[in-house]
Amino acid sequence: MTTEIPDTGERSRASNRVTLVSIAVNMVIALAQVIVGILGHSQGLIADGVHTLSDLLSDFLVLFAVKHGAKAADEDHPYGHARYETAATLALGMMLIVVAAGIAWAAGKRLLHPELLQHVHHYAIWAAAATIIAKEGLYQYTAATGRRVRSQLLIANAWHHRSDAISSVMVLLGILGNLAGYRWLDSAAAIGVAVMIGWMGYKLGREALEELVDAGLDPATLEAMEKIIRSVPGVVDMHMLRSRKSAGRVIADVHIQVNGRASVSEGHTIGDTVRYRLLQAFPELTDITVHIDPENDEKTALPRPLPLREEFEKRLHGYFRNIPEAGAIRAINLHYLNGKIDVELVLPVAMAGDSAGEKLIQQFTEAAKIDPDIGKLSVLFAAE
Repeated sequence: MTTEIPDTGERSRASNRVTLVSIAVNMVIALAQVIVGILGHSQGLIADGVHTLSDLLSDFLVLFAVKHGAKAADEDHPYGHARYETAATLALGMMLIVVAAGIAWAAGKRLLHPELLQHVHHYAIWAAAATIIAKEGLYQYTAATGRRVRSQLLIANAWHHRSDAISSVMVLLGILGNLAGYRWLDSAAAIGVAVMIGWMGYKLGREALEELVDAGLDPATLEAMEKIIRSVPGVVDMHMLRSRKSAGRVIADVHIQVNGRASVSEGHTIGDTVRYRLLQAFPELTDITVHIDPENDEKTALPRPLPLREEFEKRLHGYFRNIPEAGAIRAINLHYLNGKIDVELVLPVAMAGDSAGEKLIQQFTEAAKIDPDIGKLSVLFAAE
């Protein structure tokens, strides 16, 4: 059983809905944290409030990315606009690193100057506790929606909410420690928040950057894909399986080797079967290009391109001009293999005879052997 990939419109609507809820909640939390932090003399709570304000900026980045990422493919963007999400995730990661550095600098300054440390008022406890509950709720809601519509950006933003909740726990512990007489704990909690924010920013930024430079799937997934490809009847071998991520989805291409003398339509059908089975097995795979090869082109490097049919048939007719039976050739099949062209001449079965057929084969073979591009020449006799 496979999971159906949500359409772009559904992802866009779900992302907008979640983000608007996040904006409303974060706006209330940020104001409460900053106001209570200032009045209650809690540097940790103020730092957490600044962190929440950064969440608001990240939410607006998400709205921007969703709006532009949902656009259909066009002439300038044949693969769509999904990487707006990736670019926004990278921007979010960089922003978190900058915020973390600012918070750490301010808290470190207070720790180096104990006279700047203040006694925190007890009502800051309730603001920190309420923040923890609200942000954990945002995490659960955003993560569930992100998994349902398979939006990497939403999932990233959900973990941002979870990191906020954890950082608020640290702030609460710092406030309690300050009230217990250890005033430095509030500033230490602010530095702890900064470290968590910075780590999350680094992680999100690194993942987004890897996607922007076309990082591929993990080895285990590629191995599973290879197993499916090799299981398709008619696939002789495979090579050059490549993949790249794009906003939580995957685009791939692969070369499969089929019998070198198979018809074009048979090779195409084998390729279509490979593509269908992979798309069914990997819901995150949105598109895969299957190249059909008659041989392993990684190992067969041609020193020069071989002539195409139009040019090559002119050569053959020149070689056969002194053979009267050449006018009866019904078809010429060409097989480009091992850096040569294998030729099959199809003649009427009536010309086969006991000795006539063997004589014709010898005549055609002798006439064509001067061509350096011919690997093997065969003569087939077919009924009308």
